[in-house]
Amino acid sequence: MDSTQTSFAPRSDDPRQPDLPVSTGTKKSGRTWSVPVLLLLVTLIGALGGAVVVARAGDRTDVLAVARDVPVGQQVTGQDVKVVSFADDPGLSPIPAADRASIVGQRAAVDLHPGDLLTRSQLSARGGLGDTEQVVGVELKRGYVPRDELRPGDKVAAVVLPAQAADTASTGTGSSGSATPATIDATVKSVGTPDSTGALVVNLVVAPADGPLLATKAAAKQIALVRQPRQSGS
Repeated sequence: MDSTQTSFAPRSDDPRQPDLPVSTGTKKSGRTWSVPVLLLLVTLIGALGGAVVVARAGDRTDVLAVARDVPVGQQVTGQDVKVVSFADDPGLSPIPAADRASIVGQRAAVDLHPGDLLTRSQLSARGGLGDTEQVVGVELKRGYVPRDELRPGDKVAAVVLPAQAADTASTGTGSSGSATPATIDATVKSVGTPDSTGALVVNLVVAPADGPLLATKAAAKQIALVRQPRQSGS
């Protein structure tokens, strides 16, 4: 019996197996969104930080500042101060703008300069030079007062000259004793403008006990001024 091999052709109606994807060996990541998210977070953090800075910068209050020069001892007027916006700082304590009326009429305890924030320590209700003291105007000739050296608030010694000094100083004659001349401690309140001869008037603040003597000697032209050393930083 012949053995015959029969070849069977595949049936065309057999279901075809689906093609399997070809693997490239590279695994796709499921977190491709992480970089955009990180960028978004950085942007949000930056915006939040900027908002905080703006919010703090916006935390401002109205305070008083000096509008023009006010020498020590002079009364403060409403035109001497102005209202400015100030960023709150725990280290500073300027006077609130709402207290403007309360500082008018007080005296400057120190020289006030435009742009400075005004504080309570810069003012004195009694007067920067003391309400119990006296003011004496002294007219001084050229050579009897430091030229262009005096300013309000300076401490000076009013030297009482011998009676003949006023008459003989220009000629260089007259006797000069060896005794130390008498002096009167004073504080400069204001300095006038020199006239054509160089003479000027200086208003001096002195103790009540010295006021009459200084006025008498000033009228007799027996006063010369010596500026005392200023404190460091003044």
